[in-house]
Amino acid sequence: MSKRNSLLLVEDMLIAGRKIQKYVSGMTFDDFIADDRTIDAVVRNFEIIGEAASRVDEGFQLSAPFIPWQQLRGYRNRLIHEYFGVDYTIVWDIIRLELDDLLKEIEDLLNDNL
Repeated sequence: MSKRNSLLLVEDMLIAGRKIQKYVSGMTFDDFIADDRTIDAVVRNFEIIGEAASRVDEGFQLSAPFIPWQQLRGYRNRLIHEYFGVDYTIVWDIIRLELDDLLKEIEDLLNDNL
């Protein structure tokens, strides 16, 4: 497996997060849980965010402590290993309450490193 540059991995995180935002745009929670395709797409992109976060170089992570690296890795692991036990209320809450702020932090990190 090839090793990607940390900035490319962070960019992958941003792209995946933006996809999540696009997929759920205009949806209510009821719309979300009734749409298996959207659920699958959202979960997959959260997995990408967590996997990319786990591959970012430790030194790079230390330079950006405002990104919740460990939490992102942990969330990915829970999605992967608890697939049939995923609580979609939690997924929805993360989208609505945390994703925008995370993506803003990621954008700022990328802008500061370009």
